[in-house]
Amino acid sequence: MCPLAGRYIGIARMVAHCLLLETERDGLVLVDSGFGTRDVDGRSGLPMMFRRLVGPALDPMETAVAQVERLGFKAGDVRHVVVTHLDLDHAGGISDFPGATVHLHAREHAAAMARVTRRERERYHAAHWSHGPTWSVYTENGETWRGLPAVTRLRGIDADIGLVPMHGHTRGHSAVIANAGARWLVHAGDAYFHRHAVTDPPGSVPLALRAFEKAVETDGGARRASVSALRQLRASYDDVALFCAHDTEEFAALTARPSSST
Repeated sequence: MCPLAGRYIGIARMVAHCLLLETERDGLVLVDSGFGTRDVDGRSGLPMMFRRLVGPALDPMETAVAQVERLGFKAGDVRHVVVTHLDLDHAGGISDFPGATVHLHAREHAAAMARVTRRERERYHAAHWSHGPTWSVYTENGETWRGLPAVTRLRGIDADIGLVPMHGHTRGHSAVIANAGARWLVHAGDAYFHRHAVTDPPGSVPLALRAFEKAVETDGGARRASVSALRQLRASYDDVALFCAHDTEEFAALTARPSSST
């Protein structure tokens, strides 16, 4: 994504990171789905204002399904899609995996289905789930993990993959944790937008990103609490690999680190 005037405000390029997990018993699990093929070819009807402001490249080779197939798998091998939230740039690809169960927080599902506020009508694009996916929704009644409350294991998945409420950006925004052997991967979605937000002490986040975070948040207090919890998690545990959806440098540094298994 190349936001309008982004190079002048410090955010010339953004990405939408997806995480593909190969499990022993549950097939492939995809965390977030980015833009999908229906977005690329114009069938989903992405709002023109969104396209002008955000500047998505809409490259068919960047879709999650194309990348899954380049790895030698088929779309049908993806049996589960876990979404941090259902914003346009995170949920567009779920229709490329029509047989997959889509896992998310119950508050997020309710907000996206009702689209009560103007902001929710802008951020949630019903065409992305018009194929009628099987939803699996979760409430905050799970166990604790590394000091974080309400971690929920995903139904129908034997692997250690969980949903962690990190509300604020949206009503039901969550992080996704996955046990990758030597470390735990934590896909924080849009809980924060820049790596300096979770350093201890916090570093300098570009002013434009801070303004954007505030402009698109649903609950500012909850979002700041989520960032604080993630910062403490990162500072307290060496075996946690934390990354957000849109910071290119943070993810590049993560992939450069050795890992014993995935």
